[in-house]
Amino acid sequence: MPYAEALELQRHIARDRITGAIAQDVLLLVEHPPVVTLGRASKEKHLIASPAFLESKGVELFEVERGGDVTFHGPGQLVGYPIIDLKRHRQDLHWYLRKIEEALINTLADYDIPAERNTSFTGVWTRGKKIASIGVHARDWVTWHGFALNVTTDLSYFDLIVPCGIDGVVMTSIARELGIEHVSPQDVRDRVSAKFAEAFDLTAVVTSRSALLETFA
Repeated sequence: MPYAEALELQRHIARDRITGAIAQDVLLLVEHPPVVTLGRASKEKHLIASPAFLESKGVELFEVERGGDVTFHGPGQLVGYPIIDLKRHRQDLHWYLRKIEEALINTLADYDIPAERNTSFTGVWTRGKKIASIGVHARDWVTWHGFALNVTTDLSYFDLIVPCGIDGVVMTSIARELGIEHVSPQDVRDRVSAKFAEAFDLTAVVTSRSALLETFA
């Protein structure tokens, strides 16, 4: 799904969640064409490639309202956008971030990848390398934006930026940690959905892209 389309869909669902037009929390799981996004804390020096160079490589560039610095999304990466009313859970963004990390750590455990938190940075790490990034936004305690889990991502794209503004960070992926080329995207999506529902004490009900778009069009 193109980034702009996913962003508008998130905002639309979040508005409906805030007003009560929809009663359910929603987790969008998507894959994007190559795109670099700049969060509210982004610094110009953390975008190594110029906008013109990114355009020449077919990489889109967006400034968005989420927290955090610069990050990359692209093929082979599972991007999750939880639209959750924290008033029905816990009105605490730090708790919310830790719950997202928990869901991803438990997902990676299914692949025998020893994932963990880094006390200095938000996100998920394994063996000193970063495998998942998190950047969120909330209004009236309803969240959007979310997380990016590298599955079979071409990690060379991260050379275009200073990922999340962390100097010297090394990015990795499920495929790289397992030493294989192919990892089933559907399997990862299913596991993330289950672990996310577990972390937030929810029941996962899977819907199709077409059904979702029809509901929130």
